[in-house]
Amino acid sequence: MYKFTRLSREELAEMLGIDEEFKKTRMYQSIKEDGLEEGRQEGRQEAKLEAIPRLLALGLSVEQVAVALDLTVAQVQQAAQNQSS
Repeated sequence: MYKFTRLSREELAEMLGIDEEFKKTRMYQSIKEDGLEEGRQEGRQEAKLEAIPRLLALGLSVEQVAVALDLTVAQVQQAAQNQSS
């Protein structure tokens, strides 16, 4: 599908024969759920990274932020460094 970047979602669905019946299949539902879960995980990670500067500004140490957000110290340091750039 990456080869068809100029096609809309609807055009791709038509080309691949994805209709309402196909959307009811377990395979389609599984693929859809996997995509949704991946999006949720990315969103959670992004929210954690966005919280880092605020927590550091409150006076928490890098180690405390890492523990609080379930991140590594390196991830917190990298995010803090990216924010200051």
